[in-house]
Amino acid sequence: MSGLLERAHLIGIGGAGMSGIARILLARGNAVSGSDAKDSRAFLTLRAQGARIEVGQRAENLDLLDGEPTAVVVSTAIKDDNPELVAARERGLTVLHRAQALAELMRGHRVACIAGTHGKTSTTSMLTVALQHCRLDPSFAIGGDLNESGANAHQGTGGLFVAEADESDGSFLTFEPSVAVVTNVEPDHLDHHGTAEAYISVFDSFVRRIEPGGVLIACADDDGAVELARRAEGVRVRYYGHSATGEQDAKVLDYHPRGHGGVVRISLQGREIDASVAVVGEHMAHNAVAALLAGLELGAPLDELLDGLAAFGGVRRRFEFKGRSDGPGAGVRVYDDYAHHPTEVIAQLRAVREAAGEGRVIVVFQPHLYSRTRDFAAGFAEALALADEAVVLDVYGAREEPEPGVSGALIAEQVPLPAEQVHYEPAFDRVPALVADLAGGSDLVVTMGAGDVTMLGPEVIAELNRRAGSTHEGGSQARPSA
Repeated sequence: MSGLLERAHLIGIGGAGMSGIARILLARGNAVSGSDAKDSRAFLTLRAQGARIEVGQRAENLDLLDGEPTAVVVSTAIKDDNPELVAARERGLTVLHRAQALAELMRGHRVACIAGTHGKTSTTSMLTVALQHCRLDPSFAIGGDLNESGANAHQGTGGLFVAEADESDGSFLTFEPSVAVVTNVEPDHLDHHGTAEAYISVFDSFVRRIEPGGVLIACADDDGAVELARRAEGVRVRYYGHSATGEQDAKVLDYHPRGHGGVVRISLQGREIDASVAVVGEHMAHNAVAALLAGLELGAPLDELLDGLAAFGGVRRRFEFKGRSDGPGAGVRVYDDYAHHPTEVIAQLRAVREAAGEGRVIVVFQPHLYSRTRDFAAGFAEALALADEAVVLDVYGAREEPEPGVSGALIAEQVPLPAEQVHYEPAFDRVPALVADLAGGSDLVVTMGAGDVTMLGPEVIAELNRRAGSTHEGGSQARPSA
């Protein structure tokens, strides 16, 4: 590939979206440089593929390549006063948003985009793995690492491109898919969109980006997705879910857990089909049905898609098993999950309850963004009541500055559990000991949130093992038995 991205410099190259773009560019033979404020586990792979990367952001990083960059790529997280962005504009270099760069990579492919307030990463991943199982080798860009490959992006040999479409900043309006999935529409990211109406409106604009003759696949059980589909013009609409009724829809008839996943029975193409899913939760089974419909629209065979979905191994940070303590009894199981919206927390804790069996559920929740905590504190509190013990951390501010009166306590004080079962702990380093005080036997601990709460799982296991006198601080990494 030459042209606009022939020599690309990526500011914030370690991020999930940016590192994926870098992977694809390098696979296509483009020259890539980049920088980030801190080191990242993605750097090792990117450097091995030929990227030139510096830790720390300075204007001179624009000169890492042989020749001036043909484009400088940024994400919404990069502020206007970033020294590399300032220098790029002073030099008159082309500056692209991450989504614009991804749209460039999509050119010449048949594109499937998965959007929605919740579930888009898992659905995109399921579709990708299912298509791979069909030997179609799609290119893909996902907001999480597939457990099968450990990668969040890939340059495929086929003519398909599968992408997670991010509505948080409206950047998915650069894409022109032929197949679009909308899992749900529920107000979020109001720090960017301002109002619920504006957030909903951006999905209407996304649907208008679908190619003429393309298809919108919408969840029939979500009011926001249904209303969106009813407003859609010039595209075919297919529904999935319990409420789906059309001949071309996928009607969910039943779901029951099985092992570490479940089986969803659907009515499709005039027959009843059992689809196996190897990840926990009915919401994941519904995501699999959405992926199945998308795969059929892309021309993949039904039986091979079903086999691929059954083999799907999950996504990093989506109910990811971190280990089991070596203490007495069955051992405490520890998982990590990315849920950071009340609806996501509810869905995931229901799935956690399913996986916990006779053990208690202990959730360690880290709110993400001050604005989201302020707007949805009551919703988070109600969701956390699905656990037996709730540990609430302080807010992971990410791109936002602190707000007076907004902290994890705003959620903790509203959780409708007995006071002794709700724990607000703003000191991050005290959390492993607190969880070890609470957990035992065959309990299940899940760390949850979009911030650095993901670091706590191994520390919890190590603390449990220390108390049990174990010398194996990492705990057991074997997948828990059914």
